[in-house]
Amino acid sequence: MSDSAAPKPVPVPGPDLDLRLVRYFTAVAEHLNFGRAAAALHVAQPSLSRQIQRLEDALGVRLLERTPQGSTLTAAGTAFLPQARALLDAARQAVTTARDAAPPRSLTVGYVEDLVITPAVRALRRRFPTAHVHPRHLDWDETRALPDGRVDALVVRTPLPIPADGLDLTVLYDEPRALLVPADHRLAGEESLTSADFADEPLVACTGMAEVWTGFWRLDPRPDGSPAPGGPLLVDTFEDKLEVVADGGAVALVPVDDRRCGLRDDLVTVPVEDIEPCQVVVATRHADTNPLLGPFRACAKEHLVRGA
Repeated sequence: MSDSAAPKPVPVPGPDLDLRLVRYFTAVAEHLNFGRAAAALHVAQPSLSRQIQRLEDALGVRLLERTPQGSTLTAAGTAFLPQARALLDAARQAVTTARDAAPPRSLTVGYVEDLVITPAVRALRRRFPTAHVHPRHLDWDETRALPDGRVDALVVRTPLPIPADGLDLTVLYDEPRALLVPADHRLAGEESLTSADFADEPLVACTGMAEVWTGFWRLDPRPDGSPAPGGPLLVDTFEDKLEVVADGGAVALVPVDDRRCGLRDDLVTVPVEDIEPCQVVVATRHADTNPLLGPFRACAKEHLVRGA
């Protein structure tokens, strides 16, 4: 049998090194004292000694000599130390490289009309400083941006102005409704109202919305089951609604905290006590796997509270 036909030696695989043990070794090598190294690593000294013994067993060599005065590196430990440091540096670089190669995490959060999401967005950015968080203001007729995929989450009031099929809602808080009237209206000076106080008044809402949304804001039917009275029932924009009410053509139900109503001194809002509130919610697409959605919901529940 010729030498060329001799079988090639099979390489012997090296030990599988536990990077935690390697890090422990470099700490002991730096301090040359198990007590000080254990304190720096926040581990118990006996545990650290056992971990170093595990590493020595895996390598099959002695790395450290223990003496009453401290510890010293053996010849094997001296040779292993720069390789150990390089191994830890390479591991850190591998993690950084993998994270940098991944698509950046991003979240686009829509918010409707007068609602403010700044505290929740700020909190999310603090938790995930490398993530891209994009707030996007939407008018009431742009809420299809959520099911269409143009935003990942939507802070909005219920009932939704779009069908809720395929959406998940996280309730942040209840918000009562108020009656919006001209400043000289007969009800303008009341502290609160019931629906009976304005049973004969026509209520105005915006066009182009889901039927349940329009009925909710027109209070149609009324709590006693009767239909809402006729009048200028629908307008195109919220600003048009304010104009109709200010002109005396109708009254309107609005969220009690809607900031836009307070910008005009010719309009007054009066809380209504006996009708269900609207709710401020975070709406998301069902089964959306964006990893920032859960943290954003948590930030919203903590920071987007009524009166903030």
